[in-house]
Amino acid sequence: MDTLLILLGLLLILAGYVWLIARAFERSLFWGIASLLPPLALLFVLIHWRQARSAVALGGLGCIPLVVGLTMLASQDSARLEAIFRLEWLKPEPVVKPELAIDLRGELNGKPFVPEQAEFIDGVLSLREGQDFYAHREVQVRLAAPVSGPVRLDVLPDDKGRLPEIEVSWLAPGQDLPEAVRLQRGYSLHLDLTPKAPNRMEGAFHLVLPAQMQTTLSGSIEVFTDRLRYRDGEVDPRFDSRDTLRYVLQDYLQRRFARRDVAITRLPTLDTQRASQEVPLTVEMDGQAQDLQVKLEKSPTRGWGVYGDHYPRLKAASASAVPSQTPSPATVSTSAPLAKESGHLSLERLLAAPQRYVNRSMRVTTERGRTAEGVFVGLNADGRVVIRRVIEGPGEASYTLRPSEITEIELPTH
Repeated sequence: MDTLLILLGLLLILAGYVWLIARAFERSLFWGIASLLPPLALLFVLIHWRQARSAVALGGLGCIPLVVGLTMLASQDSARLEAIFRLEWLKPEPVVKPELAIDLRGELNGKPFVPEQAEFIDGVLSLREGQDFYAHREVQVRLAAPVSGPVRLDVLPDDKGRLPEIEVSWLAPGQDLPEAVRLQRGYSLHLDLTPKAPNRMEGAFHLVLPAQMQTTLSGSIEVFTDRLRYRDGEVDPRFDSRDTLRYVLQDYLQRRFARRDVAITRLPTLDTQRASQEVPLTVEMDGQAQDLQVKLEKSPTRGWGVYGDHYPRLKAASASAVPSQTPSPATVSTSAPLAKESGHLSLERLLAAPQRYVNRSMRVTTERGRTAEGVFVGLNADGRVVIRRVIEGPGEASYTLRPSEITEIELPTH
C-alpha cells in the first residue's frame, strides 16, 4: 500500500509539472524553454501565477499521497526508506563471487547443467544445481569406501569388479519429487582431485553415461570436504550446519575450562533452524564427567555463539612441546586391553582413548546415513577412524571415516 501511494503521488507531481511547462509554452516560447529547468519554472509560477496555479494545484495534490506513503514506509521499514533517500537503488547490483570454482561443460538428462554446490564427504561426491530441498539436477558418485588424501579414478564402460555407483537425479517441471537413475557400470569416469587447504579439493572431472541418458560432463571442479566454512583462515560461525554448532561448542568449552582436552560425551541433535536453543551436554575431563547446560544463539552479524561467552582465547601451544602422535593402523598395539563396555559409544571417548577399542567389533553411522561395520583398527596419521571388514573370498576392506561425519557409534554385545 505504501508503495502505491508513493507512486501515485509522484505521478501527480510529474503530471502537474508537465502541465506547468505546457502553460509556459502558451505564454511564450521563451518561458516554455525556460520552464524546462525547475528554478526558472518556479520563477514563471511567481510571475504568472494566474496561468500556473491549476498546474501547481495538481502537483500539490500529489504531495498528499506521497507524504502519506513515505510515513507508512518509515513506520514499517525505516531501513528501506533510508536506502531510497540514499539513492542506493541507482547503484548496480554487486557481483556475487561463486563460493566454489566449478567449470563444467555438458548436459544432464539433455539439459545444461550448472552446479552451484559441490561436496566430497564420506566417499560421496555430489554436484548439485538448485538451492531447494530437492535439487533441480544432481550427480552423485559413491565410492566403494571413504578415502583420504588425493583421489584418482579412471573407469571405462567395460570395467568389472566393484566400481563407484553413479546416481543422476532431476526434478521435472510440475513434479514434487525428483526422478533418479543409478548405474553400477557401463559408464566412463575420470576423477583427479587433490586437497586444498583448509577443507577443499580441486581437480578434473569427466563423466559420460550411456547415450540414451543424454549426460556428458567435462571440466574442472572444486568441492568442500566437510560442512564448515572459513573466513580469513578461521571457521565462519555464520554458516548453518551441525559441524559449525559442534565446533562453536567445542571451542567454547576449551576456552571456558582453559584446556584443550575437553571431550563432549553427550550432545543432543542440534537444530540449525532455531536461532536460540538450550543445549544440555556432558563433558569429560581427566576421566570425570560433568553435566552442563548452555544456550546457543545466532547473531545476524557474528553468527553462532554461546550466550554469556566472555572467556579469552587459549594460548597457542608452545613450540618446544612435543606433539602427540596419533597411532596409525600399522603401529596400533594389538595387545591393548579390550574395552568391556557395549552399546552406544561417544565419538569423543573413542578419540580420547582409541587404544582401548582396538580389535573391537564396531558399527559406525555417518551423517549421510551410511553404515560401516567391522573391526576397529585405530586412528590413522590424519586422525581418521579406520575400520577393517573381512569380505567374501580372500581379502578385506578398510573404511576410513572423518570424525566430523560420524553421528553414531555402536559396540555390539558379545
